[in-house]
Amino acid sequence: MAMKIRLARGGSKKRPFYRIVAADSRMPRDGRYIEKLGTYNPLLPKDSEERVKMDMERVQHWLSEGAQPTDRVSRFLEAAGVLEKKERANMQKAQPGKKAQERAEEKAAKAAEAAEAPAEEEAPAEEAVAEEAPAEEAAAEDAPAEDATAEAPPAEEAAAEEAPEEEAAAEEAPAEDAAEEEKAE
Repeated sequence: MAMKIRLARGGSKKRPFYRIVAADSRMPRDGRYIEKLGTYNPLLPKDSEERVKMDMERVQHWLSEGAQPTDRVSRFLEAAGVLEKKERANMQKAQPGKKAQERAEEKAAKAAEAAEAPAEEEAPAEEAVAEEAPAEEAAAEDAPAEDATAEAPPAEEAAAEEAPEEEAAAEEAPAEDAAEEEKAE
């Protein structure tokens, strides 16, 4: 007969309470047991003395008879100093699974691509605005010298097409002016 020192669940739904029992390993978890050795109430705080109670004399007796504690009960006995601490082998527990790691890699790759794309797009656009601004000023100076009535429609069309870029440049300029004013003060 293989003896176990294990937990037998009691209590109501979502309110667990366990008895620490010595039982035949072939019996059901909550079934017949030979002797009640203590109690375990997981709802109490971890530092509470009432959380785990055991009759150490009887636990020692059953261990000497060859009863094997389950993992949870052996942890209680290790905490009480009855058993030596065992080396547990689950060193990978804190690492995510394969699928989670793959998702994280995909997300990182997408984030890296997204970071590179705007940086590449912004730099040429800023250069283009800087190059077009002197050309617009030169065109404005040349227009009054020539016949203004003949070139008025194309100039308006060109101004309408380039207006968003001018607005962007104009939005940047007040910010720079404000920064210079703060430095002056």
